[in-house]
Amino acid sequence: MFNIVDDQDIGIERMELGPYGTNAYIIVCRKTGDSLVVDAPGDASEIIGGLKGTQPRYILLSHDHLDHTGVLDLLRSQLKIPLATHLENSSRLEKPPEILLKDGESLSLGKLTVEVLHTPGHTPGSLCFKIGKILIAGDTIFPGGPGKTNSPGNFRQILASITEKIFKLPDDTVLYPGHGPETTVEKAKEEYAVFASRSHKADLCGDVLWLSS
Repeated sequence: MFNIVDDQDIGIERMELGPYGTNAYIIVCRKTGDSLVVDAPGDASEIIGGLKGTQPRYILLSHDHLDHTGVLDLLRSQLKIPLATHLENSSRLEKPPEILLKDGESLSLGKLTVEVLHTPGHTPGSLCFKIGKILIAGDTIFPGGPGKTNSPGNFRQILASITEKIFKLPDDTVLYPGHGPETTVEKAKEEYAVFASRSHKADLCGDVLWLSS
């Protein structure tokens, strides 16, 4: 467990869980003690332990891939709090989410506001969650490149999500992805500029890196 943000307003812990080292995040409003969980990759007991001393309000799901939902059913049954995600993340779930999120909507977490960005491409229902200058980015963007895509159409879609939504955020916004360490909007834009300066095959997709693809 890594304590990655800790100030008078917000606390965020990152846990690398499950067989693929997927990031789960616990976000806490310091003023009220209200908390939420983003994604449920594995080890429900560790996630629940990280919530100790807080008041859990939501489970947020960035997308429906199995490495992000491994213990979702167990968390839902034990925490008994609403699951919030996009409609297009619902088909693989054992039971539908209590809250359906759309682009531009927001949730209140104590004194904090969690803004929802719908960023399709990696999956149709992919979501990012913004709190101030923090973005929990799911598998939409990573240090060095976008999330994996399965077709050229999906690749064009994820590029639009990144350039039209994420890159419109302030440069000092910190991006916390679904796997691995964080980056910033400024750094990601600099790397993307290298990618965009080159020509690419029309069928480009899959694992793409800004600096070498």
